[in-house]
Amino acid sequence: MTIDRVVMAVAGSFILISLVLAHFHHQNWLWFTAFVGANLLQSAFTGKCPMVILLKKMGIKPGSTF
Repeated sequence: MTIDRVVMAVAGSFILISLVLAHFHHQNWLWFTAFVGANLLQSAFTGKCPMVILLKKMGIKPGSTF
């Protein structure tokens, strides 16, 4: 799995988890959904994603597979 796919999987998981938490726990979890969406939007324009930076620091190269 490449870094791009890891980022998409983590972002999708965070969004789904926060939606479930907002439905069953408290609606303030929707702010976390908005935060993830905002990060995805800014990374589309700037090319810099905090999750990619973290994965690179963990030693995973952009084109590498696990």
